[in-house]
Amino acid sequence: MRKILVLLASLFILTHVNGQEQKQIRIGTEQTDLILQVAPNGRLYQAYLGDKLVNQQDLRHLSSYVKGGTDGSVSTRGWEVYPGSGAEDYFEPALAITHTDGNPSTILRYISSDQKAVNGGTETTIRLKDDQYPVEVTLHYVAYTQENVIKTWSEIKHLEKKPVNLWRYASTMLYFSHANYYLTEFSSDWAKEAQMSSQQLQFGKKVLETKLGSRAAMHTHPFFELGLDQPAQEAQGRVMLGTVGWTGNFQFTFEVDNVGVLRVVPAINPYASEYELNPNEVFTTPEFIFTLSNTGTGEASRNFHDWARKYQLKDGQGDRLTLLNNWENTHFTFNEELLGELMKEAKHLGVDMFLLDDGWFGNKHPRNNDRAGLGDWEVMRSKLPGGIPALVRSAKEAGVKFGIWIEPEMVNPKSELFEKHPDWAITLPNRETYYYRNQLVLDLSNPKVQDFVFGVVDRILTENPEVAFFKWDCNSPITNIYSPYLKNKQGKLYIDHVRGIYNVLNRVKAKYPNVPMMLCSGGGARCDYEALKYYTEFWCSDNTDPVERLFIQWGFSQVFPAKAMCAHVTSWNKNTSVKFRTDVASMCKLGFDLGLKELRADELAYCQEAVANWKRLKPAILDGSQYRLVSPYDGNHMAVMYTNPDRNKAVLFSYDIHPRYGEKLLPVKLQGLDPAKNYRVKEINLMPNAKSGLKANEQTYSGDYLMKVGVNTFTTNQTFSRVIELTAE
Repeated sequence: MRKILVLLASLFILTHVNGQEQKQIRIGTEQTDLILQVAPNGRLYQAYLGDKLVNQQDLRHLSSYVKGGTDGSVSTRGWEVYPGSGAEDYFEPALAITHTDGNPSTILRYISSDQKAVNGGTETTIRLKDDQYPVEVTLHYVAYTQENVIKTWSEIKHLEKKPVNLWRYASTMLYFSHANYYLTEFSSDWAKEAQMSSQQLQFGKKVLETKLGSRAAMHTHPFFELGLDQPAQEAQGRVMLGTVGWTGNFQFTFEVDNVGVLRVVPAINPYASEYELNPNEVFTTPEFIFTLSNTGTGEASRNFHDWARKYQLKDGQGDRLTLLNNWENTHFTFNEELLGELMKEAKHLGVDMFLLDDGWFGNKHPRNNDRAGLGDWEVMRSKLPGGIPALVRSAKEAGVKFGIWIEPEMVNPKSELFEKHPDWAITLPNRETYYYRNQLVLDLSNPKVQDFVFGVVDRILTENPEVAFFKWDCNSPITNIYSPYLKNKQGKLYIDHVRGIYNVLNRVKAKYPNVPMMLCSGGGARCDYEALKYYTEFWCSDNTDPVERLFIQWGFSQVFPAKAMCAHVTSWNKNTSVKFRTDVASMCKLGFDLGLKELRADELAYCQEAVANWKRLKPAILDGSQYRLVSPYDGNHMAVMYTNPDRNKAVLFSYDIHPRYGEKLLPVKLQGLDPAKNYRVKEINLMPNAKSGLKANEQTYSGDYLMKVGVNTFTTNQTFSRVIELTAE
């Protein structure tokens, strides 16, 4: 009977498709078309991905691209949109399932599709089904029309009588056919985030992945740039910029096949994650987000920035708080009186908020170092006898808001929480425990642990509703990889742990939608667009040396807008001036992490003016278009500018890093201005009583001149900076 039903279903699918074998599905923005087509065999293929096709009649010619394979001697399947494993394709599959009868093959055929309008564009939904097994895959594409961004993910489910094993589950698969491919990747480590390097892709596979589970992007960041025909460049050439929204193990596979076609496969990393999928359970893959540009990575980045502020980043069109953090100033050594004085310093500096960092909690095991207290989220009475309420009152009296640091996903073995619930930590039952930074990761696949982590935030905000901000840290990858909760289903750990984090964050966002939060992970080891649905910003790096930060912020800006990137002025690298450190931090979301008493009077006056200038120029810096003009990777200088949406105001940041003696200096050619408007050039952020040495200062030039001839902003001074305001007249 089952065979008869399967045969009838197969005949229905083929008849249904053959009756409309020229069916095409167009997924398009104002600049890009992704065109999928159903072939006579009932399968779905990528017919085209590239610049928008203007003539609708030209689409019919694309059918020739899907009738044969990439190479008929190897594969008759062509550029299949979501190929399964175990059949006739010899390359990386998008989907791999071992069915309940042991069969490892899956072949998906087209069933139906529809499109609907969504905020910012159009969502296309495509349903595929195996004609031999009750397995269904639904593909989702959201095309954001003006921003030229496409977001895609898949949903996998089945109706077999018993669970099946999923061992490959990509978000999508995209194909490119060009002469050459060049990959720019973003490697990382603590204090060395977003380091850019490029290489040519040759035959075979290049894989970027992480296996850390939590703090997952510590070594590899979840985004890349792809240069088509030539290496990716800032202002010219065909490029793709892509990223996956997943706060856990991810994997990008770039496979050049036997005829030179490149397959790009973004996915959750299947490492140690053969997932047991129950009947009727839906497995949803992460969102893969990408954009294409014909004029280099600058335009691709601006596409991402615009899209993120409008549709993905929490409160992406809202304001951001400047702050003073106490960590670099006090570390664990502080008390209630000292914090009250620092709040007054925050007000005197002119920032919006005081942020209390680590070291405020734990009584039986007080948090006076990083070896104890994590998990015991009760105020340390010996340091803070008045608790959080007293701190909130002190902040209000000082005239600033109050924010606080938490690390609720982690636990120190030296804590009351671990003493009561050792089974809540991810740890092996029969081996010596390895501690990264003296801590363990709580098992967020366990609903009880999810309740506890949500309760950390909920209790603080319930008891102290005026707490205005959270800095949410995550300092350890998963070690001792075993979940006491999952028992014999360990293949679910890496995936269900991340889902557990999202469950907590969804609850926080639902109950406290307007509380901003900073995403921190031992620096920038969490930096993905799924997490940023819940966080207003992320901490790029614990490394606040301004020279290093130029490279780190340049790398992260490829994918993230300045509004999402936190940068603080600290005492790192005291060989550089306070002005240089502040000017570097001012090109992102500005904050401070130092004691004002260590500043000279003129330095403090400078910082106060710089804060006021930054607040005044937020519409350009945080919400404007970014133009990366001179790369620190290309020489001894760097320049970045922002223009506000109406192009009446712009801000240019110019940095001399370590110029050579007698080095030839070239003018910086600006971008993004209105060529027909005249702009007054004015250097700001000057030290008290200092005069600008900029020859163009207080002069007026046309936008056309500034973009074609430029401004001589660079010098041969070491670690020297300029901030230049341009105002249309």
